[in-house]
Amino acid sequence: MKTIKPHSAIALFSGGLDSIIVVKMMQGLGYEIFPVFFSTPYLPPHKALEYAKLNGINLLVRDISEAHLQMIKSPRYGFGKNHNPCIDCHALMFQLAGDMLQELGASFIISGEVVGQRPMSQRRDALNSVSKTSGVGDLIVRPLSQKLLADTLPIREGWINKDEMLDLQGRGRNAQMELATKLGITDYPSPGGGCLLTDAGYSLRLRELIQHGQDNPHTIGLLRWGRHFRLSPQIKLIVGRSEADNNGLSQAATDETRLSIKDMRGPLGILSGGNPDEPILRIAASIVLSYSRKAPATAAVRYQPKDGMEQILMVSKIPLENLNQYKINIE
Repeated sequence: MKTIKPHSAIALFSGGLDSIIVVKMMQGLGYEIFPVFFSTPYLPPHKALEYAKLNGINLLVRDISEAHLQMIKSPRYGFGKNHNPCIDCHALMFQLAGDMLQELGASFIISGEVVGQRPMSQRRDALNSVSKTSGVGDLIVRPLSQKLLADTLPIREGWINKDEMLDLQGRGRNAQMELATKLGITDYPSPGGGCLLTDAGYSLRLRELIQHGQDNPHTIGLLRWGRHFRLSPQIKLIVGRSEADNNGLSQAATDETRLSIKDMRGPLGILSGGNPDEPILRIAASIVLSYSRKAPATAAVRYQPKDGMEQILMVSKIPLENLNQYKINIE
C-alpha cells in the first residue's frame, strides 16, 4: 500500500508533456496533487482539459482574465518576440497558486518547468525572477530540474526528498519521452505553445485593441477568429475566414451586429464596439461581400443588430487592394 505524504502540492498544469509528467511523477511518489489550469481569453482550457482527461487527471480551471489583463499592460520584464510577457505571466500564476494553498489545504507549488527549455521564461535567471516576483518563491519546487536549482522550503524542511527529483535541462525532449513511457503516459500533445500571445497576428490585434481602450474578456475573446478591420475609433469588423470561424464568431458574438450575404453561403461579419451608423454599415457590408468569391460584384447583404429587425443593404465589393486601409492584420 502506497504511503501518502503529509504535504500536498498545487501543480501549475498546462496540458503539455512536462506538466503531465510532473503530476504523475509526484503522485507516484505519494503526494496528493491539485492540478490547476489558469485560463484567459488567449489561453483557453480546452486542450488542457482534453489531456488531463486522457491521463486520468482531475483538473481545476480558474479564470484569471482580469488579473492577467492588468499585468499585460505593463509587464515588469517586458515581452518576448510577440506580445507574450512570459516571466510576468508565470510569476502571476505562481502568485495566484500561492493564494489557493490554504483553500486547497496544500503546502507547496510545483510546475513542469525545465531549466533552459524555453528561451525567455526558463533560463536559470528567468526562473529566479519568476520565483522572486511571485512572492511565493520559497514554496516552489520544479521536480524535473530541482537537482540543478537552489533548495526551497519543501526540500529544506524534508517535505520532499531531493534525491527523488530530476536534473533535466535544455530544449530536448528525449528524456521526457522516456520518462513518460516509464510512467505509462501515452497521450500528450506535440511540443509548442498553446498561448495565443506567441502568435504574431493575434498579438498585433490585441495591441490594437488595447490602444483603443476596448480590451475586456469579451472583445479579446473575439480575437481568435477571422480577419479584423478597424472602421472607426469605436467600431471593428470581424469577417470569418472559414466555416469554423463563422461558427466560433456566431457563438462568441452575443451583443454584436451581424452581417451575411443574402440568399447564399459566405462569410459572417461581426461589428463590435458600438452602434454603427449607415456609412459604417455600408463599408462593413461591402467588405463582407468582398470576401465571397461566388458573390456577384453587387449584391444584397443582410445585417441584424442585437434585438433588432433584419435589414438589407445593396452594396458593391471593395477592390482587395483597397482593403488594406481598414485591415488590422495585413495578410
